[in-house]
Amino acid sequence: MASNGGGLRHSNSSRPSRMSYSGGGGGDDARAQAAVPGDRPMVTFARRTHSGRYVSYSRDDLDSDLGIGGDMSPDREEQQQYASYHVHIPATPDNQPMDPAISARVEEQYVSNSLFTGGFNSVTRAHLMDKVTDSEASHPQMAGAKGSSCAVNGCDAKVMSDERGDDILPCECDFKICAECFADAVKNAGAVCPGCKEPYKNTELEDVVGAADAVGARPTLSLPPPPGAAASRMERRLSIMRSQKAMTRSQTGDWDHNRWLFETKGTYGYGNAIWPKENEVDAGGMGGGGLGGGGADGQPAEFTTKPWRPLTRKLPIPAAILSPYRLLILIRMVVLALFLMWRIQHKNDDAIWLWGMSVVCELWFGFSWLLDQLPKLCPVNRATDLAVLKDKFETPTPSNPTGRSDLPGLDIFVSTADPEKEPPLVTANTILSILAADYPVEKLSCYVSDDGGALLTFEAMAEAASFANMWVPFCRKHNIEPRNPESYFNLKKDPYKNKVRQDFVKDRRRVKREYDEFKVRINALPDSIRRRSDAYHAREEIKAMKRQRETALDDAVEPVKIPKATWMADGTHWPGTWIQPSAEHTRGDHAGIIQVMLKPPSDDPLYGSTGDEGRPLDFTEVDIRLPMLVYVSREKRPGYDHNKKAGAMNALVRSSAVMSNGPFILNLDCDHYVYNSQAFREGMCFMMDRGGDRIGYVQFPQRFEGIDPSDRYANHNTVFFDVNMRALDGIMGPVYVGTGCLFRRVALYGFDPPRSKEHGGCCSCCFPQRRKIKASAAAPEETRALRMADFDEDEMNMSSFPKKFGNSNFLINSIPIAEFQGRPLADHPGVKNGRPPGALTVPRDLLDSSTVAEAISVISCWYEDKTEWGHRVGWIYGSVTEDVVTGYRMHNRGWKSVYCVTKRDAFRGTAPINLTDRLHQVLRWATGSVEIFFSRNNALLASRRMKFLQRIAYLNVGIYPFTSIFLIVYCFLPALSLFSGQFIVKTLNVAFLTYLLGITLMLCLLAVLEIKWSGISLEEWWRNEQFWLIGGTSAHLAAVLQGLLKVVAGIEISFTLTSKSGGDDVDDEFADLYIVKWTSLMIPPIVIMMVNLIAIAVGFSRTIYSEIPQWSKLLGGVFFSFWVLAHLYPFAKGLMGRRGRTPTIVFVWAGLLSITISLLWVAIDPPSGNQQIGGSFTFP
Repeated sequence: MASNGGGLRHSNSSRPSRMSYSGGGGGDDARAQAAVPGDRPMVTFARRTHSGRYVSYSRDDLDSDLGIGGDMSPDREEQQQYASYHVHIPATPDNQPMDPAISARVEEQYVSNSLFTGGFNSVTRAHLMDKVTDSEASHPQMAGAKGSSCAVNGCDAKVMSDERGDDILPCECDFKICAECFADAVKNAGAVCPGCKEPYKNTELEDVVGAADAVGARPTLSLPPPPGAAASRMERRLSIMRSQKAMTRSQTGDWDHNRWLFETKGTYGYGNAIWPKENEVDAGGMGGGGLGGGGADGQPAEFTTKPWRPLTRKLPIPAAILSPYRLLILIRMVVLALFLMWRIQHKNDDAIWLWGMSVVCELWFGFSWLLDQLPKLCPVNRATDLAVLKDKFETPTPSNPTGRSDLPGLDIFVSTADPEKEPPLVTANTILSILAADYPVEKLSCYVSDDGGALLTFEAMAEAASFANMWVPFCRKHNIEPRNPESYFNLKKDPYKNKVRQDFVKDRRRVKREYDEFKVRINALPDSIRRRSDAYHAREEIKAMKRQRETALDDAVEPVKIPKATWMADGTHWPGTWIQPSAEHTRGDHAGIIQVMLKPPSDDPLYGSTGDEGRPLDFTEVDIRLPMLVYVSREKRPGYDHNKKAGAMNALVRSSAVMSNGPFILNLDCDHYVYNSQAFREGMCFMMDRGGDRIGYVQFPQRFEGIDPSDRYANHNTVFFDVNMRALDGIMGPVYVGTGCLFRRVALYGFDPPRSKEHGGCCSCCFPQRRKIKASAAAPEETRALRMADFDEDEMNMSSFPKKFGNSNFLINSIPIAEFQGRPLADHPGVKNGRPPGALTVPRDLLDSSTVAEAISVISCWYEDKTEWGHRVGWIYGSVTEDVVTGYRMHNRGWKSVYCVTKRDAFRGTAPINLTDRLHQVLRWATGSVEIFFSRNNALLASRRMKFLQRIAYLNVGIYPFTSIFLIVYCFLPALSLFSGQFIVKTLNVAFLTYLLGITLMLCLLAVLEIKWSGISLEEWWRNEQFWLIGGTSAHLAAVLQGLLKVVAGIEISFTLTSKSGGDDVDDEFADLYIVKWTSLMIPPIVIMMVNLIAIAVGFSRTIYSEIPQWSKLLGGVFFSFWVLAHLYPFAKGLMGRRGRTPTIVFVWAGLLSITISLLWVAIDPPSGNQQIGGSFTFP
């Protein structure tokens, strides 16, 4: 890429200068060097012109509020290949620098059209791109958006455009001219238009831009600009945070209304001791309820008639259900203890080995049931009030006269790694559902992590951003649900129901046609990229051959071998992974890449117009802005452990902190899309409610599509998501399950929650015994978390942050800002550690090149060296189930979590319905649990900040795979009993049958009550029980074996699947259900089924042909064998493949084989006391 773009000489306060760093090799000495005061990152943009040459844009005349400057002599040799059109001239009365606001807009236009690359010991480059995909981009926020070129000879730069993408032209003749040429014409050409030769009416670029923005703009009521608007980005953020913090509370710690009234500045309500009257408010154009609705005495309604209302509330389980449920648990515990005591006391001397194995297994099953049942004592349901959220954060008030959203920023993370396994169309639909979500556009940012660095994913995201130009306004106009186009157009219900707009039918047909074309483009991308790369490669080979012939003259010419690169749409090399891997272009070796697909939107709504070429639909009253969309592919180099998904998530945490710094983060898998457009608001209700500052994350349940109606393998997992997770919500909160989770950013940073408490005793959830933590200095270093300010007058100790978070000052300075912006509103005396209303209505800073360059720096492969990332900060490394470990660390520090179950599913995704895929999924989960058990994340080592029942729940997470050992033994016991003619008890007496009946009935009653308070169905409960035995006898056993070998011997084994069969019917939606893929995980369940079937046949034969039949022992063995086979029925059905395809001869031969084996067994081992074979039966 050296010839494809300008270099970004990265030398700011967070990293050493390029001269000192280039030779340092990333060592400690280089990283520890102090930055020179005033040293600024220098950026040179280069763009390829239509003629094929590269034009360099100097940034010296585009100084933003960061004040870029300095000598470029160290890189002069590299710049000789570029043609420079601008020379830096010192500021004089005739040469004044451009207004910072205008230069920032110009720079953001360049930044949003640049592909940033860089990494370890390499120059960060900003490559200006004419286009991102082969198709044209029409939205003004999109990278590579179609725009006019400057008409001045020798310059083909882009003309400045407004928020709608329309050209800003300073002359009435509409001569197209860029900002630089306009400045040259004003300074050097007598302010004469190069087109019509008439003098410009406005010679100031600021006036030209202002006039263009004023055209069609709606009148808005805004606050005066904050003081120090020309200060740096970080200074403005910190000053706003400190000023708001200072006015929040009085010396007593209570809300100081007088100080808030007199010390703040604003248009209405602020700075005056007298509130405006109702008629004055109405005259201001705000209407009767403009500023919150004034009271009878002129006071704002929020201080008089409006009561304080919470954003969330608990919905307790009815006592008529919960009390019997708890009582039954207690009774069953007592009965189970009595039964185990009885079993130990009454040995079976005839088969002591059978009795011993059964008792050991039953003791473990009782212990395992206790671990699973105790955390279910305190289930709760919760509800949110979105109307209150809108009233508090998006309604005009004295603190927010314009009604601009006061909600905190939200960064959405979408992770993908392989476009072959994760289709780009699925990922694109997920992106579209996020962009169309019902959340303030200017507060929403979406980051796509492509851990494979594939051009296919890059261009698919660009296509999605282009299609969002029509899809997102269409969803807002007609209130579409769901906002995933693939799911929406495949809905079975009537799409025209409850649609009142007359143009809905026409709009839907047009969008459907556009979406079909969008799918064709996405599906054609692999071939398009391959053909394009082949064409460019052939051209490069021809050029190389010509150069070789010119230099070789008459000598023999050898064939030219050029690495076959992957080419982007603008005719340059793709810096990521190539289709045919080459050096520095493989999945494990490529540069870091950041592309702002959609630049940050404007702060005020931008309404569309009637149908035109770019938007054929009428969006006159619809906000057409789109949230920021960023493509990120972190740097990968050989020799570094990149830590898979956890490492990719941490890279997104750092890059988003630099670019948008949303105080909240929501992560989604690429196949989980937003099914409820208001899901983000529902989760934010918990974070912004009273006490929400102690909530580390909000977990949404996982819901799945495309699962067979019978849910053969319990793919919906409703027992876990609707029973276990609801129950944990009543203690400290649910575990983190990897996707659909809304995080507080500072909780991911490893901080302690405000007002941390320690819990003691076994019943801390019902009878809490809390004491405040005085200090964390006594805790060992590896378990001690970072301290966060508990009170407003406290300040974070940031001196140790570089050692923990790395040496990026951008990242470190963003931490206190994210903490402050994530606080709930201080609108009630009971709200502690809050922020004042209106603090987050300030406009967001524009993107500049130094910000994106810093984001490139923090996703480099070396950045995490000798830091706390992955150990105490961010997603935790060292386990295949990094999600559970990350949530455990937060609970261990004292953070709470909340389970948010919405009426309409928040998110939906896909799950494997094939038996083998499902077993391998369970294997990965169980393997992670075994790793957790043998690590320091074992709940036995948890701190006192974790409640006792929460500790029990996490202990069960690490222990449950070991149940498979006892479960397999217990599944073979019925067969061994039938083969040997003995049973686990000496006789089936009344006591044993009574205990067995009582335990079974209480288990059924508990299941009924769980169904009552959780809302699941009986069939879902039974499917879960069946798959518990299927997974326990296959995947869980393999996970235990794999974990023990890894911990004890350091040996890692994997279970791979082989060839497929049976999935040829493309018309069947559930064709994958019938695919049979052999795996070694199937061996134990198959053996268990065969042994039990044969044992039943042997037992019947032995009893029938015996002179004294032992029917009690037969019935006991057969009953338990049928219990095993009933649980394994879905497994057997999966082995048979498609319905009706199993030949009848298979069943015939199976029956004959069982009869033959049983007769042979009786012949070999005849019943005792009978000298004849089979008693009175003789072979002919």
